[in-house]
Amino acid sequence: MRANTGTTPTVSPLDTPPPQAGPPRDGSGGGPETGTLRRTALTALAPMVWGTTYVVTTELLPPGHPMFAALLRALPAGLIALALTRTLPRGSWWGKAAVLGVLNIGLFLPLLFTAAERLPGGVAATLGAAQPMVVALLAVPVLRQRLSARRLGWGLVGVLGVGLVVIGPAAALDAVGVAAGLGGAATMGLGVTLTKRWGRPEGVGPLALTGWQLTAGGLFLLPATFLFEGAAPAVDGRAALGYLWLGLVGGLLTYALWFQGIGRLPVTGVAVLGLLSPLVAAVLGALLLDQTLGAVQLLGFALALASIVAGQLPERRAAAGR
Repeated sequence: MRANTGTTPTVSPLDTPPPQAGPPRDGSGGGPETGTLRRTALTALAPMVWGTTYVVTTELLPPGHPMFAALLRALPAGLIALALTRTLPRGSWWGKAAVLGVLNIGLFLPLLFTAAERLPGGVAATLGAAQPMVVALLAVPVLRQRLSARRLGWGLVGVLGVGLVVIGPAAALDAVGVAAGLGGAATMGLGVTLTKRWGRPEGVGPLALTGWQLTAGGLFLLPATFLFEGAAPAVDGRAALGYLWLGLVGGLLTYALWFQGIGRLPVTGVAVLGLLSPLVAAVLGALLLDQTLGAVQLLGFALALASIVAGQLPERRAAAGR
């Protein structure tokens, strides 16, 4: 599955395929449940880091260039991943990587930034929190799973919790912004579900899969960015620091952890971890931007966290608990 470059491929620690048999090789030594907990914690790091995007964007990046920010978050990181792994798709995976890259990166990021620009941050975050419900619905036709009323119910609880945390009394609605927010949740939800269905080619690790998607999404964004935004903005030292954070940490590292989690954990459980992103954004807003968290916001935190925990429980365990 590797391109014929004439050199020995470089293997990254994140670029190892999942074990085919035997106990989990996670170094935990605590059995399957401990291994699952460790993988869940690593996957949760991705949306937690994504929660820093709002602060980085508002405090470090030049305003009015959301697609340029999305482009720099995707394409350089994707090319770095390709250089590290020296692994290219083969066969049907050229098309699959392109589809996943457009859904997870190329369409999702511009819709995300558009919703953030046209709506109050709380409204945009609440619309994005609908993604776990999208995944729960798509899992029925795409993954042949049963429709889970329990997961849909906890998904609604999560949306309510995020809404209580981040929606302020001055929240206003904009039709384009609402459409972008819901479109972003739908495209990312479909991308996550297809990522779970297609898995990874044998011998290809999550870093290589991440590189394919970031590159495909970045190439999709490249002409669109200059078509809709024109020339690139001036980049000073603060902006360069912000773009580096969004690209290397918020892009390359976290997407590799995210796609690895999708491959090893139940897809609905991974999707609900996305609720951590607006929660982290709210905490950073309180710590760095003098935003306040009152009793209503704390109640929302409790509801959202309960939804996240419930989303990690297997169906049979939840039934036994009831």
